[in-house]
Amino acid sequence: MFTGIVEEAGRVADFSPSAKGWSLRVNARQALAGVALGDSIAVNGCCLTVAEFDAASLRFDVLAETRRLTSFHALAPGAAVNLERSLRFDGKVGGHFVTGHIDVPGRVEVFEPRGADHYLRVGFPAEFGAYVVPKGCIAIDGISLTVAECGPEHLAVWLIPHTLAVTNLRERRAGDTVNLEFDLLAKHVARLLQARGT
Repeated sequence: MFTGIVEEAGRVADFSPSAKGWSLRVNARQALAGVALGDSIAVNGCCLTVAEFDAASLRFDVLAETRRLTSFHALAPGAAVNLERSLRFDGKVGGHFVTGHIDVPGRVEVFEPRGADHYLRVGFPAEFGAYVVPKGCIAIDGISLTVAECGPEHLAVWLIPHTLAVTNLRERRAGDTVNLEFDLLAKHVARLLQARGT
């Protein structure tokens, strides 16, 4: 479980096929603090298990299915990725509850400065539209953000300068793919209503 408050943007050192599927090595600093084998770390919002680490990097085994169903298919050496260690129950919860289980990749439609802030609009398949409400929560590449506006196939958020400085969103452009995790509560409510036939 995560909060969507990104600790740092690491850099992909290597992402290549291996005997176990795919091997992802990420150069990091803050995410290495107190790390142990088997720890969960969100990489662009996707919960991965630490398979190896050294003084400068973390390595994860990535399923071919994970690569196919997330924005990981576009990862290359040098790419910035958002990193967050899993939630500690004696720590702060500054965002919202994020599971690290990506629902669907979205596509950046608009990303532009507007005054001191930045406006980001992301498109997604229509079947996910029921999970988005104005002022609700969304995790984009693992970043907890507040929905400013939404339609059946898109949502928009506003980004403050700090978010751009700390995360990989500063490198995103229109047409790029991002990982989306919709609010857990919204998904449960929608499922319950569907089961009741309402």
